[in-house]
Amino acid sequence: MEKKSVFRKFLYSQKAAPYVFVLPFVLTFLIFFAYPIVDTIVMSFQKVSGGGNEWVGLKNYQTLLNPVFYKALKNSILYMILSCALMIPIPMFLATMLNSKAMKAKGFFRSIMFIPALTSVVVAGVIFRLMFGELEGSFMNQVISFFGMEPMVWLRRTVPVWIALLLLCLWRWTGVNMMYYLSGLQQIPGDLYESADIDGASSIQKFRYITLPLLKPTTVYVLTISIFGGMAMFTESYLLFNGNNSPNNVGLTVVGYLYRMGLTQNNIGLGSAIGVVLLIIVLILNVIQLILNGTFSKKGD
Repeated sequence: MEKKSVFRKFLYSQKAAPYVFVLPFVLTFLIFFAYPIVDTIVMSFQKVSGGGNEWVGLKNYQTLLNPVFYKALKNSILYMILSCALMIPIPMFLATMLNSKAMKAKGFFRSIMFIPALTSVVVAGVIFRLMFGELEGSFMNQVISFFGMEPMVWLRRTVPVWIALLLLCLWRWTGVNMMYYLSGLQQIPGDLYESADIDGASSIQKFRYITLPLLKPTTVYVLTISIFGGMAMFTESYLLFNGNNSPNNVGLTVVGYLYRMGLTQNNIGLGSAIGVVLLIIVLILNVIQLILNGTFSKKGD
């Protein structure tokens, strides 16, 4: 009984309470994030097999430097750039429209825009694969035939493949980013817009000098997750091509190459090296953008 009372006093003490509340997060972080990263880094220097792991040094990283990896890295970076270029201004514009006092049925349009995010990526991938099918009766071939164009094989050519991937990205994630921007817009005091109206500012001027600067924290967050999401894209490409082997690797991403080497070809060491390189690239890209937008700048600079 005395031990239980001491333990309860410890749990309910003001000094111990913060650590007790933080402990679940710390354990989750260490077990499911920190440990896997450290283990992956170690395995990237090993040849992993059922009979035991053999230390091979930098051999996996040397094997990694090949034309297929460069193609996958190029595809991932291009996808990340294009998706960021679309997934920031379009949701911001839509959120501004939905936040306007003149907008009617706001709740309805918010729900409609957010529904794709609730759809399974498997379902979305299958639907888009059918939409961009090779048959004349596929949706996209019917669309271009309406404008007098001949049906095409969409998922075997570079430009149509990128159109399909970016449309899938827009369809799934525009509503999510729009909600982020709506949340940011609702934190902007209405007095600022009223003062701007009194001074005779136009809608464009209010957007440029009030909305954009005050939405910067939201934009930084959306850009950060978009960089990660763009570089980590895999499922959409996998489902769009009904597998991880797109024609001439036109849809291969870094994560897709990791899946191919680490799981399909059972080269866990090389797959770990790919994962480590991807982690470093994503960290570098995000640190650069955080420095450029002033997030890491010193106070008073």
